[in-house]
Amino acid sequence: MNRYIKRSLFPLVALILVAHFSSCSFLDVDRYFEDFFPEDSIFHSKVNAEGYLFNTPTRFPDPGSIWGGSWNPGELASDEMTCIWESAEFPGMMLTKGTITERNLPGSFNSVYTNMYSIIRRCNYMLLNVDGVKDMNTREKQEYKGYVHFMRGYAYYHLLMNFGPCLIIGDEYLENNRPAEEYDRERFTYDESVDYIVKEFEEAAKFLPHPQAQSSIRYARPTKGAALALIARLRLYQASPLFNGGDAAKRCFGGWTRESDGAEYVSQTYDPTKWAVAAAAAKQVIDMEYYRLHTVEADPREANPWPLPDGVSKATFPDGVGGIDPYRSFSEMFTGESLVQNNREYIWAMPSGNVTNYTRHSFPVYYGGWGGMSVPQRVVDCFYMIDGKSIAESSEYEADLTQTITSQRVMGPVTLMAGVPKMYENREARFYASIGFPGRLWRMSSASEGDYINKQFWFSNDDNSGKSGAGNNVNDYSVTGYVPTKYIHDDDSYANGKGNVKGAFVVPKSFPIIRYAEVLLEYIEALNNIEGSHEVTVMGQDASPVTLTVSRDINEMQKYFNMIRYRVGLPGPDLADYQDVQTMRQIVMNERQVELFNEGYRYFDTRRWGTYLTEDAKSSNWYGLNTKRDRAEGSNSGFWELVPIDTKNIRDRIATPKQVLLPWPHDELIKAPKISQNPGYER
Repeated sequence: MNRYIKRSLFPLVALILVAHFSSCSFLDVDRYFEDFFPEDSIFHSKVNAEGYLFNTPTRFPDPGSIWGGSWNPGELASDEMTCIWESAEFPGMMLTKGTITERNLPGSFNSVYTNMYSIIRRCNYMLLNVDGVKDMNTREKQEYKGYVHFMRGYAYYHLLMNFGPCLIIGDEYLENNRPAEEYDRERFTYDESVDYIVKEFEEAAKFLPHPQAQSSIRYARPTKGAALALIARLRLYQASPLFNGGDAAKRCFGGWTRESDGAEYVSQTYDPTKWAVAAAAAKQVIDMEYYRLHTVEADPREANPWPLPDGVSKATFPDGVGGIDPYRSFSEMFTGESLVQNNREYIWAMPSGNVTNYTRHSFPVYYGGWGGMSVPQRVVDCFYMIDGKSIAESSEYEADLTQTITSQRVMGPVTLMAGVPKMYENREARFYASIGFPGRLWRMSSASEGDYINKQFWFSNDDNSGKSGAGNNVNDYSVTGYVPTKYIHDDDSYANGKGNVKGAFVVPKSFPIIRYAEVLLEYIEALNNIEGSHEVTVMGQDASPVTLTVSRDINEMQKYFNMIRYRVGLPGPDLADYQDVQTMRQIVMNERQVELFNEGYRYFDTRRWGTYLTEDAKSSNWYGLNTKRDRAEGSNSGFWELVPIDTKNIRDRIATPKQVLLPWPHDELIKAPKISQNPGYER
């Protein structure tokens, strides 16, 4: 029998959290149900039943675990970042080298498998018993069931994203006295798995509160909007080439069929209607008319406001860039400056100790950090220039790294210091919010001591921020000359205890599990790929079925895409770009790279598009500055040379079809012969 069945044989009192998992509940309660509470008393009262409900989410991982101890292969398994580290803390690096097998699945991935089935069993137990709680009224029971269905769907979502087609047990509460063969069953196909999870979220959406009715003290609880937004995400993935009969589907899953009926676990036949379904799902979130892109009002007293290009509309946002500060509007969502409770772009977010702690890996060792998180040049080059054009198209771009800024330049909250290469000048707001480039000013204001505040980090060998400044920590430096800064506040400092520094701190962070910009990009991507016109039935705002006619609507695409661009002070694409499907596809793919950088999407995006198979391990993707060299003139000069990243992790990097999914654990397959292993792995 499976491990999730084995766990069910233990009393509920024995269910223990795995160390990789967060102790906070995404339902944001201040009361946790004690695991040693008598099982036969759980449903004797509303208080006990809710305690059991609100303890269950503690088995979910911190959603911000996308770097180390990650619940999915995450950022270091994508082409957004790399590092020198090869420890078990960073399992994504193991996957990129093909060293993960069905017999050595890292602990954080194995924990997802076991904990998600623990959650599913608990959810089934609650659905079986909640109607018997005598002091709960009908409305309270409905809301209770809404949370349960959401949690069950979200547990299967984690399994689907990591392991692919799910083993789904429906409403069964599996007892420990049934014959072992009753626990041995086949997996659902990918499409069947998505459809089941969508139904769970639809059921949850019927009873979860509307975001407008959500109490600010319960902001981390999922709402109807979160359920609908997860449906939109799943439908987009389902429509994408890897899971919808594209070349990637054939290469990765061709011939993989279910033994009992010959059904393809992943569809090998393209279905164009799936894009229409995805667009309709995203539109349901938009039509809630609650969410909006986060903006910060421009300060008319600002002496050096954010510069706006001539070609961008100056109309009031969202029809243009008027009235907002593009840099702060974007950056403050992530640094901890903006309150999640008041941010209507966050469809679902929660405090994340992982996000807060892992900013330390961007700070150099000399300044109390752990260094090492490295962004390749390819990602740096994806960010637009301030005129909204790519570096290949813009006259503002200077590729020669020896050409530098001669005097300080202030653009709102961003200060470019003299000596910074012109390559980093005149870039869009998201670049300055996201990338720690050589010569960037790091304020670290909470350190309050001259030696540790307002410093330029160059990341070259001869600088305290570079390899020599790491001292004996030989792996703790940026190997590319770039680090991620998306979640770093100007006050953040790890220099407490260094020199005379006392009281330095890091602003707490939240992780955006879903934000409105993602939904808009999903809608645009889906619309762009629609051929012809399709009628799609979705769950309407009042939970009743609604039939929509969906087609490739350029006006809709332009409206919402331009909104994303205006928020960061950029003009939208030309009309001709919207009219060409392939051109717009490339624009949307790049926009996701830039807008959603370092939020955990890239690993899944490159796989669902199929680009992972041809691009991920290409040496041309893995260039950076020569961080083993000095900036100074002389025999050891050469830092400003773009060179291939010379680390074992990059040299050993491969991209094979089997790496689009994690393997099912060998021990589980031995106990359940009917479960099919993912292609490329052994039983």
